[in-house]
Amino acid sequence: MIRVFIGYDDNESVAYHVLSHSILRHASQPVAITPVAKRHMQGFYSRERSTIESTDFSFTRFLVPYLSGYNGWSVFMDCDTLLTTDIAELFALRDEQFAVMCVKHDYVARDDIKFLGATQTKYEKKNWSSVMLFNNELCRALTPQVVANETGLFLHQFKWLADESQIGALPPTWNYLVGEMTMPETPKLIHFTLGGPYFASYRECEHADLWFAEQALMNHAAQG
Repeated sequence: MIRVFIGYDDNESVAYHVLSHSILRHASQPVAITPVAKRHMQGFYSRERSTIESTDFSFTRFLVPYLSGYNGWSVFMDCDTLLTTDIAELFALRDEQFAVMCVKHDYVARDDIKFLGATQTKYEKKNWSSVMLFNNELCRALTPQVVANETGLFLHQFKWLADESQIGALPPTWNYLVGEMTMPETPKLIHFTLGGPYFASYRECEHADLWFAEQALMNHAAQG
C-alpha cells in the first residue's frame, strides 16, 4: 500500500480532487490517499495561521510521519500538483539511508506575490518540502508539539534533521515548478506553484491543458 498525503485547503478543494484522480488513474498498486486538513487535527495540533502561510497546510505537512505512526514510508504532495505517471515509480525511488527525499531545487522565486495575493516568501530550500518521501521512522523529531511551535524556516529547511546528509535527492521531473523551470519532456509531477489553472489568472499557464483534461476525466460519468 502506497500512503499518499495531500495538503488540503478550502480555497483549492478542486485541486485536491483533480490530483487525487490523477494519482488513482495512473496507479498500478493500491494507494491510500489522505487529505492533510488542519480542521481534522484539533485533538492533537493547534497553531494559529500566520500571514506568511499561503495555505492551510504550510506547516501541517510535517505531521505526515506522526499521522503514519512513524512507520514505513509516506508520500506528501501539495494539492496544486498533477501526476502524469504511475506513483509507484516515485515510491520505488525510496532509499532507506535517507530520512526524507525531495527535489532539491536551486532557484530564487521570481515573483513577490502568489495566488490570491499570498506573499511569496524567499528562503533557502524553497519548494523542497512541496513533494516529499518520508522515511517515517527517521522523522520522529516531527512531533505535533514541534510542528506547532517551531518556525517555518526550521521546518521547511529541514533543520529538524541531524544533518543534511539525511536528505535524499529526487530527479527534477518529480517536482516541476511551472513558471520557474523548463523541461523539454512532460514532467512526471507538475507543480503549479505560482497558481493553479483553477484560478482565473493562471488559466493559460504551462500545462494547464493537462490539468483541465484531468478534471474533465474526473467529471465524466458513463452514460447508461
